Amino acid sequence: MVPPMSETATVADARPYHHGDLRRALIDAARRILENEGPGALSLRAVAREAKVSPAAPYHHFKDKGELLEAVAHEGWDALGDAMGAGLETAATERDRMSAIGVAYVEFARDNPALYRVMYDRSRDKDELPEQMQMDNDGAYCMVRDALRAKNPGSNDMDVELATIAAWCAAHGLAEMLSFKQFEPLKAELGGEEAFMRAVLEHLGMFAKVASPGT
Repeated sequence: MVPPMSETATVADARPYHHGDLRRALIDAARRILENEGPGALSLRAVAREAKVSPAAPYHHFKDKGELLEAVAHEGWDALGDAMGAGLETAATERDRMSAIGVAYVEFARDNPALYRVMYDRSRDKDELPEQMQMDNDGAYCMVRDALRAKNPGSNDMDVELATIAAWCAAHGLAEMLSFKQFEPLKAELGGEEAFMRAVLEHLGMFAKVASPGT
C-alpha cells in the first residue's frame, strides 16, 4: 500500500532523492538485489532501500513487484543482446561467428544467474516471446539468424528459422549445464571453461550446416 502523501513527504525529506532517473535507479537496485541476495529478497520496499529513496518512490513507476520484474527482464534481454553483439565482434572468421555468439550467451548466463532466470521466468507464460527474441525484431534472435543465413546463403527461410531456434536452445542448454561438476575434467583437458564452451558449440551440427526439415 502506498503511504499517505504526508507520510511520503516526511520520509522523502529524511531520505533525500538525488537520482536523475528514478526508474533507472530502481531497476539497477533490483538487479543488485537479485544477484546478491536472490529473487526471494526482492520487493518494492527492498528496492527503495537499496536505491536510497523513500518506500513510496517505486510506486511512481511500478504498481507492484511483477511490473518491476518485467522491467528488469526487459533490461536483461537488452543486455544479453549487447553481450552477444560484443561477442560477434571478436569472431575472426565466418566460421567463428556462431561459436562467438554462443560463448557470449553462455557467459552472460553464467555471470548473471539470477537475472537470467528472471528473464525466462517472466517469458514462460506469455503469448509472445520477448521482443528481442521475435523474428521481426533487430535483436539477439536476429543476430543468430543472420549469422546462420550468412553461413548458409542457399538455405530457405524455414530452414534458417528452425536452425536459429535449435541454436538458441543449444546455447540455453549449455548455459544450464555449464556448472555440472562432471564436466570439470573435460574443461581441464580442453584448456579451461571458455575452450570447453567453444568446443561444445563447434561440435553442434546446426552450426556447420542448416539441415532441411525431415532430413
